[in-house]
Amino acid sequence: MRKFGILFGVLLFSAASGLLAQTDGPMPMKPEMTEIWDPEVRIIAPGATPMDAPSDAIVLFDGENLENEWTNGKGEKPGWKVENGYFTVEKGTGVIKTKRVFDDFQLHIEWRSPEEVVGTSQGRGNSGVFLQGIYEVQILDNHNNRTYRNGQAGSIYKQHAPLVNASKGPGQWQVYDIIYTAPRFNEDDTYFTPPKVTVLHNGVLVQNNAEIRGPTEYIGVPEYSIKEHGPGSIILQDHGNPVSFRNIWIREL
Repeated sequence: MRKFGILFGVLLFSAASGLLAQTDGPMPMKPEMTEIWDPEVRIIAPGATPMDAPSDAIVLFDGENLENEWTNGKGEKPGWKVENGYFTVEKGTGVIKTKRVFDDFQLHIEWRSPEEVVGTSQGRGNSGVFLQGIYEVQILDNHNNRTYRNGQAGSIYKQHAPLVNASKGPGQWQVYDIIYTAPRFNEDDTYFTPPKVTVLHNGVLVQNNAEIRGPTEYIGVPEYSIKEHGPGSIILQDHGNPVSFRNIWIREL
């Protein structure tokens, strides 16, 4: 009889412990527990096509006036020629740069190498888009034009070759869509997080969240020239070739 009483007590204690565990444990999950309603996602109007600027974009070239958003390298009037809704590099006048400066952004830019083919390798339809004025996405006529792979169109110049060559022929308009994340720095000027860039060339992914090693260098190793910097201009390069540009807009991220 005594053994029966002990067994009954154990069973009663186990049942009570189980009930307590059920009541004191975490509440069962419900769908609304993981639903975030506020603040509501900001509404913008997308462009009529992927080429057109959405409502929250800054239009950097409207097809008419280059001086609204651009200067030359000295902060003066840009010397490049504007006509028929686009502008073209004027050899020897130097780079042009945006008056505004940027950190993280989405950039849309359309460019065209000369229809008349002159030169080979790096001497043919050469220009560049410098992100924050420091990191270059190469522009080059690479239609049937061999050059070093980390210097062709769509490359992060001298650092990352494009995944594929998506170039159109000379004289045809081409498109870069660039998503860029600016670097963050340690106190010793090294990268805490390096700059990263994704590039679509004519709608084709050619750089997939590529980590940039350091500032673009023609000679030397990019890591050796890292210096802390803040927001920077978009710079377009005068490499001596009459490359044209149109329909440029940017979204700050």
